Amino acid sequence: MTGAAHALRAVTAATAAVLGTLAATAAPATAAPVLAAPAQVPASPVAPVAPASPAEWTAAPAAGRPYAYLEGPAGSVLEDTLSVTNPGPRPLTVTLTGDGPAAVAFAARSVTVPGRTRADVPFAVTVAADTPPGEHRGTVRAGAGARSVRVDLRLKVSGPELAALTVEDARVDRATGTLHYTLVNRGSTVLDRPRLAVRADGLLGTVLDRPGRPLPLSLRPGERAARTEPWPDPPALDSVTVRLTATVPGAAPATTATGAVFASAPALAGAAVPLLAAGGAAYALRRRRTKGAPA
Repeated sequence: MTGAAHALRAVTAATAAVLGTLAATAAPATAAPVLAAPAQVPASPVAPVAPASPAEWTAAPAAGRPYAYLEGPAGSVLEDTLSVTNPGPRPLTVTLTGDGPAAVAFAARSVTVPGRTRADVPFAVTVAADTPPGEHRGTVRAGAGARSVRVDLRLKVSGPELAALTVEDARVDRATGTLHYTLVNRGSTVLDRPRLAVRADGLLGTVLDRPGRPLPLSLRPGERAARTEPWPDPPALDSVTVRLTATVPGAAPATTATGAVFASAPALAGAAVPLLAAGGAAYALRRRRTKGAPA
């Protein structure tokens, strides 16, 4: 073998050795990694987490509304959402309740809200079939510990609105002159501050004429309110008819009447004296005429 052949064999062997080394070095970098399945390790026991501070959480209708507003006909089921926000780091358990003119049902009566989380809790309001049209109000409450958050619930039942007011059960206390009566909302809408006028007529004319004045009350549909009206100086001797008239915007005036006879002892005694005197004078005159007549 010539020298050139020995040199070529040596170069070939060296090249093969280098290529083998490069291949051995590059192989791990190009191979896909294979991950082992995670092991099922029991969780270490940890101390229980204390509930969130009651002063940290809030409850409000979804979308930041100031109150929940629902509208629909009688017999319908209306839905809304209450958002309970827990900005604290610890979980919070809140109990949800509702009351008012319609039944309130929550998707969950008790909700645990993780820390820094908001829970949107749906609730449904069932409007009874006999609910009158108009505005109604209720309340949704969220409570945790000693703290309770009240959310106003406003319900509008659709349908024709009718304002109607009546005055019932009128009577007069003859001992004190106090007038007793009952206002009744016979319509389908709330009546605010109805006005009451009082008039009393006796045998010789009007003895009381009190113009209408607003009363400090509000009547929901179907609600009754028993009230009194003072009459500090009723007549001592008279037969009177008392008329009470209630008015409210949008409704026809409501009037009722009741009678009373006033006859106090001093008034009767005072009236008896002239009557007795007149009777005595008439009797004496009759006797005188009888004696003077011819036999």
